[in-house]
Parts: sequence; C-alpha cells; structure tokens
Amino acid sequence: MNKAEHIYLLTGSNIGNKREHLNKAKLLIGERIGRVQRSSGFYLTQAWGGVEQEDFINQALEVRTYHSPELTLRLLMEIERELGRERSTPNAPRTIDIDILFFGHKKIRTKELVVPHPKFHERNFAMLPMMELNGDFIHPVFQMAVDELYFESKDPLDVTLLD
Repeated sequence: MNKAEHIYLLTGSNIGNKREHLNKAKLLIGERIGRVQRSSGFYLTQAWGGVEQEDFINQALEVRTYHSPELTLRLLMEIERELGRERSTPNAPRTIDIDILFFGHKKIRTKELVVPHPKFHERNFAMLPMMELNGDFIHPVFQMAVDELYFESKDPLDVTLLD
C-alpha cells in the first residue's frame, strides 16, 4: 500500500452553475481520491490567458490520498468527464477543471503529468486559494513559500474572495 500523501488540487468552473460544479467535484474527489481535509473559499477571477469568456470560480482543496500520482490524475480526468468537461481547445470554457497543484513535495515530470503545476507561480487564481489553505507550503521547485511567490507575482488579474 502507498503511503498517504497530502495533495493540493485546484478546481475551477466558468459554465453554468459554477458553485454546484465545484461542490460536485469536491464530493466526487472525497469519494474517489481521498479525504478532503480542507477547502478554501470560492474565488472569482477573469479567465486567464486573454480569452473572452465568463469569469471563473475557483477553489483549492487539500486531500489526503493513498493513490499514486498517475492514478490520481486518471481519476480526476474521469470526474471531469462525468461532470461534462469537454477537452476541445486549450483555455476553452469548461464546467469543471481540476488541476493537481502539489503532490506532497514530489517533483514529477512525465508525458501526462507535471507536478508541481508548471504555471502555479504565474496565476493568482491558484496562489490565493492555496495561500488560504497553506501559505507557508514550500514550493518544491522554487524553494519559496506560496505566500512569497504570490507577493512576487506579475499576474495582473484580480482575484476576489466570494461570500
């Protein structure tokens, strides 16, 4: 049996009932990936990458899992498909997006998976919810705390904590 890992995920939605999609994803993650230890609030932000589409709502989750990174990714992609995610073009609107931000303190680089998320440090919508959960978490590549990375961010997009 694998050792338990604390992983950090980022969920996001910008189609339909966004909060409902995030809540369903959180429930399925708890059933299939592992126990959701903590979840951030909901954060509103513009779509990243200069694309014209509805704003996103994002939420970070801390999950305790016994699954391997590869199995975790496969299960997350199944959850996305189940919740209506269609992978058509990059940065397209989506009912749900689930990214692995961190898998413990592992560094993983395969054809299918790169962890830590390679653009985490460039995206305020990922860093702010993560800071709420664990701002002192040390990024395994940059060897800096998440809150330090945020304060050095050049991302111009506003991120707003919702009620």
